[in-house]
Amino acid sequence: MVWKLTGRNPQSIHIHLCSFSTDGSTKARRTLAIIKPDGLLGNYTDDIKRTISEYGFSIVKEQIVQLGEATVKRFYAEHSSKSFFSSLVKYMTSGPVLVMVLEKDNVVADWRALMGPTDASKAKITHPHSIRAKCGLDTEKNCVHGSDSTKSAQREILFFFDELAPDE
Repeated sequence: MVWKLTGRNPQSIHIHLCSFSTDGSTKARRTLAIIKPDGLLGNYTDDIKRTISEYGFSIVKEQIVQLGEATVKRFYAEHSSKSFFSSLVKYMTSGPVLVMVLEKDNVVADWRALMGPTDASKAKITHPHSIRAKCGLDTEKNCVHGSDSTKSAQREILFFFDELAPDE
């Protein structure tokens, strides 16, 4: 992985994260991104979508949905045994979300880097230009979701957009 910082002032600093496969090629991939209720209701949607575009991502598909409890429990099933699970379910059902499929080379890692750390209060200190630093509040209300791996991305994309086949 290669990190490259460009820009001279805080408003124009950009972080570029590049990764190459073993054969040196890069390939467009897809990931799932969600603007969570606090992001959507906090009127951050346009800013987040503009940032997505500025960082070279394409939005392949998007939809605003109001998630029900059963849907959130299925989507976040891997966290069901964790102490924060019931709070997460309550939060994710508290308002509509914007679900998007993003496409870009090295999309999973690049989207996760752009989102910033899960804890938005820490992101404000360590990654002040990240999305979570700009619009998140804490670990739960952190404004955005992103798949944590290519495998998760494929599963999550099909969860919301069953008409899209995995991009392999």
